[in-house]
Parts: sequence; structure tokens; C-alpha cells
Amino acid sequence: MEKKRYGVAVAVVFLAMVHVSVSVPFIMLHGIAAECSKDKETNFTQLLSNLSGSPGFCLEVGNGERDSWFMPLTKQAEIACEKVKQMKELRQGYNIVGRSQGNLVARGLIEFCDDGPPVFNYISLAGPHAGISSVPMCGSGLLCEIADELIKSDIYSDFIQDHLAPSGYLKIPTDMTKYLESSKYLPKLNNEIPNQRNSTYKDRFTSLHNLILVKFEDDKVIVPKDSSWFGFYPDGEFEPLLSANQTKLYTEDWIGLKTLDVAGKVKFVSVAGAHIKMANLDVLKYVVPYLQNQPSSEQALNRKTKEPLRS
Repeated sequence: MEKKRYGVAVAVVFLAMVHVSVSVPFIMLHGIAAECSKDKETNFTQLLSNLSGSPGFCLEVGNGERDSWFMPLTKQAEIACEKVKQMKELRQGYNIVGRSQGNLVARGLIEFCDDGPPVFNYISLAGPHAGISSVPMCGSGLLCEIADELIKSDIYSDFIQDHLAPSGYLKIPTDMTKYLESSKYLPKLNNEIPNQRNSTYKDRFTSLHNLILVKFEDDKVIVPKDSSWFGFYPDGEFEPLLSANQTKLYTEDWIGLKTLDVAGKVKFVSVAGAHIKMANLDVLKYVVPYLQNQPSSEQALNRKTKEPLRS
């Protein structure tokens, strides 16, 4: 029996000394008016996989571009949750890279997905985390014409909330009462509704190992662009623009952003370029390190030391 105990002790010490690596997979969630089958999204996922050495998957929600506009974010998050739970590659945990609107689906995975695999690192590229004060520029084409017509309607009506994805995070500072009462996604995601704050969402968000928030200096799509850092306008006003740590979401720690920041787990990154136009050098510097192999020895050691010695 003593020999067996000695053997287990030696194994624990060995695990503590040897740096063993395992590949942690990642998923990429694209933004509005995009889809995984398009070269831009496929190539970006493959680029990250090649540079990090970790397996990556572009996770499609619904029918891609069309549903990115017209499927409500609540439904998008539900579909994404079921998909990650079905992927055997993600069962031991995974990292997330979100692009633009895809970041709100990503946070839905982190906060809302019951019994989902753990998320370790979350890299947000131009995410409208605090909301947007105007709907993203659409461009031309039939889908955009339909979206424009919906935008002209009451953005907080049930019909628009159920049929236009950006309505779920459109936040008009001068109409906060209606936003909190009728917006069906962001107020819940950000734990903004008084007397309805869910501690589980905060617990899940603060379980992240690292949160990387990337803002693009010339972003004209996310308005204000500081929403990518959780910055926004004060209630009732369009000025001044508040930094993240000046908002009530941060100071009252509604989702745990302050907790993560104080623990040194949040990186506020600003890069040159227009909306999600990221230079390869910036990708290498700010994204790839958080997708690379993670040491498994610490995890194994933690599990081992919690187990009783057996003879």
C-alpha cells in the first residue's frame, strides 16, 4: 500500500514539472450579412487554425447571411448552444472568436447555454456589447431593402424584435424605458433589467480565463465604436460617451466585467482599421496567442490532487 501511495505522489510531482500541451479547439462566429460558406469567413477560420495550431470551426447558425439579418438573436443563441453541445470536439472545452454581431451569439453561448462545454478564452472582434445607437449599414440588394423597411418601423415592437436581429441590440439612449421593457435580447444578456438580474449569467461570464475586447479605430458600423469595449452613452443622453469603467454595467458589476478586469483577465485592445479589417500582424499579436495550445498538466494536477489516494 505504501509503495502505491509513493507511486501516486511521484506521478503528481512529475505532472507538475512536465509541461504537457493539448490542442484546445475554437469556434468562429461570423457577423451580420456573412456566412461560413463564404471565402472570407472560411479563410479567416483557416488562417487562425494554421497560425495557432488548434482546430477551428466556423459555426453556422441557420441559413447564414439571411438568418444573420432576420433570425432573432435569442433563437440564434439557442441554435448555437445545441450545436456546440453536439460537437464531440468541444466536449472538454473550447475557445471562441466572435466577429461583429456574432459576438452577441458568443456571449449567449457563455451566459445562457445550460450544460454546454466550458469556454476558456473569448476573443471579441468589434462586438456591439453595450448596444448600438443606430442600425448597421446594410448596403444594397433585396435583403437590405427588406431590412431597411423593417428599420423604418417601430424597432421595439414585437414584430421587429422577432424578425430583425439587430433590433435585439439597438439601444436608443433617449428611449431607455422602452428599450428595457421591449428589447428581447441585450437587456437580458447585460443583466440590465432592475430586479431581474441573474447571478448565473455573471458566474458563467466570470469563469472565462481571458476576455480580449478588440475595438477598431475607424469602425463606422458599431456606433459608438467603444461599445466593443462595453462603453456607451449615459441613460437619456447621446453625450458624453462613457468608457466601460464609467458605466453602471461595470461599476455595479452586472455581468462580472469588473470582476474579470480586476483579476487581470480583460485585455482592451485598439487596432487601426475599419470594421473587422484586421491586419495580419494584429491577428498574430492579439488573437493567436489565446488560441494556442494550453497546458494540460495543471488541469490534470488539479484533478489528481482532489482525488483520494487509493491502495
